[in-house]
Amino acid sequence: MIKKIIVSLCLLISFTALAQEGTSSAYSFYGIGDIRFKGTVDTRAMGGISVFPDSIHINIQNPAHFASLKYTTFGVAGTYNTTNYKTETQEQRSKRTTLDYFAVGIPAGKLGFAIALYPYSSVGYKIQNISSDATPVFSRYGGVGGVTRVFAGAGYQLTKKINIGVDIQYNFGTIETTSLRFINTVQYGTREKNNSNLQGLNADFGITYQTKLKGNRSFFSSLTYTPQSGMKLNNARSIEIIQFLNSGAVGVIESEDINVEDTNIKIPSKLTFGTGYGRVKNWLIGGEISLIENSVMSNRFNDIDDAFFENTVRYNLGGYYIPNYNSYSNYFKRVTYRAGLRYENTGLVIQNKSITDFAGTFGLGLPINGTFSNINIAVEIGKRGTKYNNLVEENYVNFVIGLSFNDRWFVKRKFD
Repeated sequence: MIKKIIVSLCLLISFTALAQEGTSSAYSFYGIGDIRFKGTVDTRAMGGISVFPDSIHINIQNPAHFASLKYTTFGVAGTYNTTNYKTETQEQRSKRTTLDYFAVGIPAGKLGFAIALYPYSSVGYKIQNISSDATPVFSRYGGVGGVTRVFAGAGYQLTKKINIGVDIQYNFGTIETTSLRFINTVQYGTREKNNSNLQGLNADFGITYQTKLKGNRSFFSSLTYTPQSGMKLNNARSIEIIQFLNSGAVGVIESEDINVEDTNIKIPSKLTFGTGYGRVKNWLIGGEISLIENSVMSNRFNDIDDAFFENTVRYNLGGYYIPNYNSYSNYFKRVTYRAGLRYENTGLVIQNKSITDFAGTFGLGLPINGTFSNINIAVEIGKRGTKYNNLVEENYVNFVIGLSFNDRWFVKRKFD
């Protein structure tokens, strides 16, 4: 079953991941946009922690976990987002539905392999403003695009307690931003368009440790390191004389290309350490701390001077509870109940104000009868930014649903 599902969905998902507009935040103007990927749906429901090994879910955050897979696994998930944007004087709301990832994991003895495709960052905003001057100026700002990531990785069971792993990631994408100004007393307006084609490579290295304690309990720890890497941007800029048509569309009267330098954006290094404790098939609780060198980040063009980046610390706390994983009489006793918290300084600083992000999460893992496959649901309720200092406060709710299909491959037949 899983083979047919993978073949039929891969092409569709690939095109969807490249075409979708995954954010509507004005903060996505900076850097390479909003960093969207925060883990698979099951880990997101636990505040984003990735310390726990799992035999039936793909853990993309630490490649050492690939060695823990017992079944060939196909995972796919999407998010429905609703966000309320507030300033000191205005309030707006947006809704979006996006694809989060698709991934395939294959166990092979002590080895485990995985490939995945997901949107890493997104740019998507539309802002309009009319000045209160004697001669009003109409301004419109917009951005679309982002970075898509495809990776392949492997994990190896070094000992019964220790796994190691590595993955290689290829990042690519296109970002387009526009800035339009129009004065009612002037026949034509102007529009500046900036385009960047991005590409680059980076890698993750991971190690996990697991040991059994008294009372059928276990202790877990994990370490993931992402070295600093780079992304090359081929930039282009044009200045256009435009006119609003009766249909509301914009017509280009004249266009001139402007020479701008190609740039390089650094992808920051990241070090994540986590620990966990509990009974594997009953309950677990864990936490993680990530140190991210965001100060090396920069904007796509060198003429943006109202924002910069600083180093980041991220905190994740979460866990799960299964009342009775092998109950035959009560389905809800086999359901996995998950919850967590996460807090981070995003690294973006605007007008000397750090932009922070805090969210509470919870979710369910719903087993599919007769299989090891399951449906995972997560809800994130959070807030980013502030409405003061001429900034924007974003209050958001993410509804995430994912499918994890599991099957046995490469099983040697006993009988022909």
